[in-house]
Amino acid sequence: MHRTIIITATLVALAAVPLSAQTTTVKEEKAGLLKQAKITPEVATATALSKVPNGKVQAAEIEIEKKKLIYSFDIKVAGKSGIEEVAVDATTGAVIAVTHETPADEAKEAKADKAAAAKAKAKAAAAVVKKP
Repeated sequence: MHRTIIITATLVALAAVPLSAQTTTVKEEKAGLLKQAKITPEVATATALSKVPNGKVQAAEIEIEKKKLIYSFDIKVAGKSGIEEVAVDATTGAVIAVTHETPADEAKEAKADKAAAAKAKAKAAAAVVKKP
């Protein structure tokens, strides 16, 4: 009887997690960040999706922001302009922020990310050139 209750509780818990939460790929800002997280990507995804009804994850990343390890999710709601960005603390699982980004905000963020990546690449190339 005891096993039946445990199995049933486990199946109910798994059924509550949307399928999309189980298949989201989380990009690491730096290698090794996922190993530092205490909250799994699946749990963080389910938490983020619970804040955006009818949303679908478009992108997911684990990063250090303001000295905190966080999961950042871009979630699209059909028929709604822009995206919802949900930040989940990778240590506690708490939702840190839910913000709406317009298409203009998204373009500005993409441009800033591209510039930061180019700067990091140039810095890495300069370091290689300086080695004797």
